[in-house]
Amino acid sequence: MSRPNPFDVEITPELIVRAYRAGIFPMAEDAADEDLFWVSPEQRGIIPLDGFQLSTSLRKAMRKSSFAIRVDTDFPAVIEGCATVGKDRHSTWINATIRSVYGELFRRGIAHTVEVWDGPDLVGGLYGLAIGGAFFGESMFHRATNASKMAMAHLVERLNAGGFVLLDTQFVTDHLVSLGGIEIPRAEYEERLAEALEMKGDWHAWDNDER
Repeated sequence: MSRPNPFDVEITPELIVRAYRAGIFPMAEDAADEDLFWVSPEQRGIIPLDGFQLSTSLRKAMRKSSFAIRVDTDFPAVIEGCATVGKDRHSTWINATIRSVYGELFRRGIAHTVEVWDGPDLVGGLYGLAIGGAFFGESMFHRATNASKMAMAHLVERLNAGGFVLLDTQFVTDHLVSLGGIEIPRAEYEERLAEALEMKGDWHAWDNDER
């Protein structure tokens, strides 16, 4: 359900965090639109952290890949990749307001990236927000086969290592369903969200465990 914002409210990092904690997230009609609207879907997309699925062929491809996974090294490049229109994406809801506010959330350590690098080239990745024991996935992209799936696989492992209990994908796509994504009713999502917000996930636990 979309709820246009009828008021001239400044979009701040604090407002964005409050919205996510209430089960609401912002979008824009397109990149050129300066305004945002608030969304709370009747059916919410999530990936159960104990139900992530990777095919046997993809696991083999990942083991043989020379790609490197990094986190939180180049937020502008990741959001640019997510906002780029191409053969798999004909429009984008990531406008200048979202770039600016989420960039500030990144500087505050709330927004995070998972990046897939092929040498000096960023070939895939994703970004989202970590609040409590929930991670709110915003968008992903790929410029090489399986790159976004590799980013998601690392994200799930990192969230499990850090004690997170909810991976919110907002909606589900065929791509996410292939990885274990499901839809749940808004009321069930809000219950899971409330439980997750009582917890404190550790985004850096994976790094501290010297994996």
